[in-house]
Amino acid sequence: MSILVLADLHEGQLAGATAHVVAAAKAIGGDIDVLIAGEGVQAAADAAAKLDGVSKVRVADNAVYAHQLAEPMGALLVELAGDYTHVLASASTTGKNVLPRLAALKDVSQLSDVIAVESADTFKRSIYAGNAIATVKSDDTIKVMTVRTTAFDAVSDSGSATLEAVDVVVENTQSSFVKQELAQSDRPELGGAKVVISGGRGMGNGDNFKLLNGIADKLGAAVGASRAAVDAGFVPNDMQVGQTGKIVAPDLYIAVGISGAIQHLAGMKDSKVIVAINKDDEAPIFQVADYGLVGDLFEILPELESKL
Repeated sequence: MSILVLADLHEGQLAGATAHVVAAAKAIGGDIDVLIAGEGVQAAADAAAKLDGVSKVRVADNAVYAHQLAEPMGALLVELAGDYTHVLASASTTGKNVLPRLAALKDVSQLSDVIAVESADTFKRSIYAGNAIATVKSDDTIKVMTVRTTAFDAVSDSGSATLEAVDVVVENTQSSFVKQELAQSDRPELGGAKVVISGGRGMGNGDNFKLLNGIADKLGAAVGASRAAVDAGFVPNDMQVGQTGKIVAPDLYIAVGISGAIQHLAGMKDSKVIVAINKDDEAPIFQVADYGLVGDLFEILPELESKL
């Protein structure tokens, strides 16, 4: 068996999600190659070569791949996929954008959001917002899969893979990159943070999210939010944690004023330690919390910050 992992890039650098996808590839077994596609990506290729278990890093360095648009990336993967039995990517924006196109062009089914590997052709994925786990078997000649990175521990950086240039340069007349607007923050990126503190509808308004900032600064944490808080306009949607937001699994997750709707739990229940702060002692969030504190968050948060 041979596996190709599409690497996630963040501002030209290798994103941490790739190490988790490689872990999933190791669970399948076989030779593992990593594809780095972008422009000016030598640093990312060097970082990928250090991932444990990787045999070869294939580097497609060209302006047409600069923003990893689905159309050129899909065409590139079609050219390369014939060498592999599996093609994997993280269930990130890029993975969800590119791999369905590859699956359609190769006329195979896609396996989405895989959380466990049973064998080379059998996998587990969550359904119904995580309320049930489906075991699926694929008979396709090539398995195209997105992986929920929080379900696999990242591999170490003790490897020493070889680098190989990919000469394939595809034409892209179907799409063009216009612009992107990125939120600027000195805090860790929400999807990869080791500590996350999130606020919900109970925060009352957007200004009250400042109460989370002091605690986040002391803990080196990222700040998230529930969908209810985002829909209410308290905070921007890039802060949303949940089934339709970011899936996180930090070492510590602190949920403040979040009742615990199933869609939110689906995005954070794999966290190592969950702390819930809510005035309603019957809130569903307490069913998954390791530690629960019932009380007024407007009194608790300033006290917590002072203790820290």
